[in-house]
Amino acid sequence: MSARPLMNKLLEIMAALRDPMTGCPWDVKQTFKSIVPYTLEEAYEVADAIENGDMQELKSELGDLLFQVVFYAQMAHEQGDFDFADVVDAVSEKLTKRHPHVFADESYENEEKLHEAWEKSKANERDQIAEKDTASVLDGVAQALPSLKRAQKLQKRAARTGFDWPDVEPVFEKLEEEIKELKEAVQQKDSEAVFEEMGDVLFSCVNLARHIKVDAEESLRAGNYKFERRFNYIERSLNDAGKRFDDCSLDELEALWVEAKGSSEN
Repeated sequence: MSARPLMNKLLEIMAALRDPMTGCPWDVKQTFKSIVPYTLEEAYEVADAIENGDMQELKSELGDLLFQVVFYAQMAHEQGDFDFADVVDAVSEKLTKRHPHVFADESYENEEKLHEAWEKSKANERDQIAEKDTASVLDGVAQALPSLKRAQKLQKRAARTGFDWPDVEPVFEKLEEEIKELKEAVQQKDSEAVFEEMGDVLFSCVNLARHIKVDAEESLRAGNYKFERRFNYIERSLNDAGKRFDDCSLDELEALWVEAKGSSEN
């Protein structure tokens, strides 16, 4: 079945939900700001479905995420700002401009050159939006991004100006320096300094990830899943033995952790 009539149906459903007289009271009272948390939640649920390899769940979650886009477009339409068709038109134009090797006669030697052209295209778009004498190269990096992802984007933007280490070795040295400063703050029991230095350590970790071409957010996500699997292994082992955590010494728990690490599924 064509997607167009189904998309029209979804738009009609959204308009009905927002009808001030006959719509759903919850949907009617929502604002752009009020549904942001739901949008972020839906995006993470899409990521979870992909991580779990659950295609049926992914289909459902993509629908929920699409509904969020339709929700914003309906509210904008009610205010006379834009509608869903404008959203589709804008992204279509953007994608066409950013892929001249597909939709025009441009060609690039390799993927690196293609990426450089992509970034240049995005920079040109930002220049058209903001005044060049007041704009910062860091403008447009969304505040609401997860902090690791935002740090990586800020660093990438700054690096385009030449504000970057030439190779990875000084990045390791900077991380070691920040860890030393954190240790000193902890020893001095200076809570404000500890808070600040911890941020510097995390920022430096992201910088290291960028230099070794690792996505910090995805790497930590994978680390979280790995910890969860291994911790669950310990829970199952204790349950099989009829024990609880507080029945075990730290050495016993450490031994189970090592065992979990050696398990083929962890």
